[in-house]
Amino acid sequence: MRRIRAAVAETPGAPFTVRDLDLGEPRPDEVLVRMTAAGICHTDLGMRDTWPGRLTPMVFGHEGAGRVEAVGAEVRGVAPGDRVCLTFASCGACEQCATGHPAYCLHARTLNFSGGRADGTTPLSRDGTPVHGGFFGQSSFATHAVVRERGVVPVPADLPNEVAAPLGCSGQTGAGTVLNRLRPEPGASLVVTGAGGVGLSAVMAAVAGCDPVVAVDPVPARRALAVELGAKAALPPGDGLVAALRDLTGGGAHHVVETTGRPEVARQAVAALRPRGELALLGLGGEVTFDVMPLLAKGVRVHGVIEGDSHPGRFLPDLVGLWRRGLFPLETLVTTFPFEEIGSAVRAMEEGGVVKPVLLFD
Repeated sequence: MRRIRAAVAETPGAPFTVRDLDLGEPRPDEVLVRMTAAGICHTDLGMRDTWPGRLTPMVFGHEGAGRVEAVGAEVRGVAPGDRVCLTFASCGACEQCATGHPAYCLHARTLNFSGGRADGTTPLSRDGTPVHGGFFGQSSFATHAVVRERGVVPVPADLPNEVAAPLGCSGQTGAGTVLNRLRPEPGASLVVTGAGGVGLSAVMAAVAGCDPVVAVDPVPARRALAVELGAKAALPPGDGLVAALRDLTGGGAHHVVETTGRPEVARQAVAALRPRGELALLGLGGEVTFDVMPLLAKGVRVHGVIEGDSHPGRFLPDLVGLWRRGLFPLETLVTTFPFEEIGSAVRAMEEGGVVKPVLLFD
């Protein structure tokens, strides 16, 4: 057992409060990681606000990066001292995992959203009382985390911490949707709605082969950043948007990546597609209703995409390679904050002034 610091949500919707906790040692298939950085994602905030009260207090965080401090007896892929990126948990044995699609692991809910391990235990405690964790298999809003080996991906020693952290979720979600699921033909048009961390990662992945790439976002600074990253245009939402998108894409987009989770935006996305166009839905949200006739008449294909449909152990090294070539400059999205200032980082994100806050640890 070791004493750590962690940002705890004591009840659903409560602010993150940094507390002293105890963390158990890794089991045979687990890895102890000392965190160097952790990204904050809108999913952390949305899930915190709707998290079941019976699973609190809870430690969130799912974009961790750090250094391995200890490994269980069965771990072979990493060793103490290795730099690693943390990502979602998967079982490795079900049909989806075996066919290279672990984001759709049949045991994903238990492994990522149960508030602990699959057997109901949690490595976290406070004064002998269990504290829930295991969020996305990690709970990286803490100085240390115990993670199953499948959720740990080695990264180069010279990869900056603020780049390594977002790779595990927002980076691979946006980029993977383009590169793994949509796989656009060279010169295809692609629209991204929502220029946050996920949306701008999709923009960066698309600009090398798509033409045009168009971003949609209400925040002028984010639209400007999308253009800086290679988008041909960046438009505000509102009246006339669909017509403008059709004009820019020569009659309709081949692909739309929808990251906002807003029903009205999803409906606009369908309207902005050309015949046989494809819509990828990434944003967490509620119910979306579509008029079926436009879907049928245009032959629209709708994709639901989690974590970019990526196999992290294979895809994250590819993203690091793109970063080295200057084709995936993830650092342009990042603003760093000390871990103890997590409250300020959350406020900056909620106010729209920061795209991707990343917490740095001592």
